[in-house]
This record gives sequence, C-alpha cells and structure tokens, in this order.
Amino acid sequence: MPRPYDIITFDCYGTLIDWEGGIAGAFAREAASEGVRLDRDAVLREYARIEPIVEGDRYRPYREVLTETAVRVARSLGWAIAYTRGLFLADSLPHWKAFPDTNAALERLRNAGYRLGILSNTDDDLLTATRKHFTVDFDIVITAQQVRAYKPSFPHFHAARERIGSARWLHAAQSNLHDILPTNSLGIPNAWINRKREQPLIGGIPGRELFDLEGLANWLA
Repeated sequence: MPRPYDIITFDCYGTLIDWEGGIAGAFAREAASEGVRLDRDAVLREYARIEPIVEGDRYRPYREVLTETAVRVARSLGWAIAYTRGLFLADSLPHWKAFPDTNAALERLRNAGYRLGILSNTDDDLLTATRKHFTVDFDIVITAQQVRAYKPSFPHFHAARERIGSARWLHAAQSNLHDILPTNSLGIPNAWINRKREQPLIGGIPGRELFDLEGLANWLA
C-alpha cells in the first residue's frame, strides 16, 4: 500500500506514554508516605482541570508547571503540601511507562518507511529521559522549552511545519484539546488516538479516530 504520509508526529504524554498511570501513581506514593489516601479518579480529574490553567498563565518550564499543578491538585483534595514538596511529580516523570502498544506500533510505522516525530508540552531534559522507554528514534523533536509555549497554542505546529517543509504530515495524539483542536485550526491532517473513548470538543472532530496505536499502525503500515 502506498504511504499516504511521509512523516507522523505524536504527542508524547497520554499518547505514547501512560501519563495518567504515571501521575496517579506518583500522587499515591507521595501521599501514602504521610498516611494520606487520595482517590485516583479525583486526582486525575483535578489534574486535567488545573494543568491547562497553569500552562495558560504564562510560559514557565514544564518542571515548574508540574510542581505548581501538583501543589494545587493536592490542596484541592485536602492534602496541604508546601511548594517544594510538589517536586515529586516532575521527579517521577522519567519513570512513566510507555503504553503496551506503543513500541510495537512505532516499529511497524518506522519499518513501513515513515519518519517519526514528537511535539510535546515538556522540557528537553524530561523528554530525553522519557525517550529511553522507546525502541525507535525520532527525526523531529519539538518541546515547549524550545518554542516557549504550550499546546493548544500554535508554536509547536509552526515549528514543525518549518522543519517538515512540503512533506506529507499527519499528527497523531490523544488530547482533543491540546492537539486535535489546533491541528484542525491550522489545516494539519490528524488522527485522534481516543484511548478513553471521549466525545470530541466543539471543533475537535478529527480526520481519523482510532482507539490505540495498534489501530494507527494497522491503518498506515
């Protein structure tokens, strides 16, 4: 089958890496050290609400975003911690694991001839640590640190377009808010990796909807 695209870029955390498992596990371990028990769903719900607010306030390194978000989430759930205590979340990030289907799908796509990239709301050093979990390399890596902005704003995608040029480009991601909405606005072909079977936001209907990376590989490779 002829390849319909030349390069596929991915969001990292939530798409390639199980960030909900990483976040929930980090909160559970840190709280347990004080004898505090937190409801997993409540942690993830508050995290999803608070992190975009922190990112949208002003640009700051993602390590600071994680720390500020961790402190606000903890306090919103009745666990009052000092700001420096919130460092536990950023410290845990290099240990967050890839989804079980990630590496097999990436290998299939690489072997089918696609170039691969990552567009991520993170710092360079944190993503470097995460990339040790992958069994393929990436041709393009763009971080929030490099563009000094967070998706769903456009700088990641503008930077990617400059580097990709006229090559046929597909962006694949789990977040409807952070990735599908902006790529729709910019006319960039996209695939929504809707692992959680969510409903799209207004303006968030993807070019293609799949439920895991295996489905993406089955489609393209």
